[in-house]
Amino acid sequence: MEEVTTASRKDDHIRINIEEDVQFKSISNGLDNLYFNHNALPDLDFDDIDTNITLLGKKLSMPLLISCMTGGTPKAGKINRILAEAAQHTGIGLGLGSMRVALEDSTSLASFQLRDMAPDILLFANIGAVQLNYGVTVDDCRKLVDLSGADAIVLHFNPLQEALQDEGQTNFAGLLDKVANLCETLGRDGIHVVAKEVGWGFSEETCKNLADIGISAIDVAGSGGTSWSQVEMYRSSDNSAKRVSSVFSDWGISTLDAIHNARQGAPKAVCIASGGLRNGLEIAKCICLGATATGMAHPFLQAATDSTERVLSTIGEIEQQLRVSMFCAGVGTVSDLQQISLLCRK
Repeated sequence: MEEVTTASRKDDHIRINIEEDVQFKSISNGLDNLYFNHNALPDLDFDDIDTNITLLGKKLSMPLLISCMTGGTPKAGKINRILAEAAQHTGIGLGLGSMRVALEDSTSLASFQLRDMAPDILLFANIGAVQLNYGVTVDDCRKLVDLSGADAIVLHFNPLQEALQDEGQTNFAGLLDKVANLCETLGRDGIHVVAKEVGWGFSEETCKNLADIGISAIDVAGSGGTSWSQVEMYRSSDNSAKRVSSVFSDWGISTLDAIHNARQGAPKAVCIASGGLRNGLEIAKCICLGATATGMAHPFLQAATDSTERVLSTIGEIEQQLRVSMFCAGVGTVSDLQQISLLCRK
């Protein structure tokens, strides 16, 4: 059997996300039944609406990140450069895909080095949290931040995905203490550590545990978007493994519930909402629910396989949807948006 490398797995993930239907089938992000109290007489000039925010010390043009996706191969590098160019042009943030491959093969590093074309954006390095149990050190994490020129590092948590991968790393025992040490050590250097699920959400207890050890921000990445159990199902060539993965097609905590869990369990940590978000109206809803910012991946991956122009067009549409949502809710700033409540359809 041909050995599966980290790089080949990354290209598999890109291909499957583009070619196959790997979206959740019966679980939505939970935002469907929430709606704004429409304001037919907003005391606003639409042109004056301000979507700017500050996240982890950097200004964003709107509360949106291109969520962590890829890197480590020529195909992934091309996608990252398109995403970085678009993020720089529009003033939004960008997360890099898992950089484990850069620790294994230095030739892959170029696909994560984007500062030449995106010098001003909020940029996140990224490594799997479980890899702290497989030899990745605090110095390795600091190195990834330095080499990529990132402003912070994302630790992604993906126990279900690891359990379904033939080559998965499944020893999560004692991991919280290692994350705590990472937060403490990098924190002394002013480096923020962000905890991110990959599409199954965080429980309230987990959010509390992460906040207690010094995590700066929690990206809830709830269920409702891409189901990575289904991605791994398509990757596998073993029919038994496919059947195991298929059972978990609708596993997880919806994005709505995961936002609530983060606000209750970690009220002092920054909450980033992601998981199946597809438009600016959903961004507005997440801000009302207590998120500081939001993240999207799938819409940008699809666009980036086409062109920078298509990514820019997608971002522009999302921004306009957010602005219209704010206008018709009668609020002119993101901070004002955080103060209003949503209604629930019966």
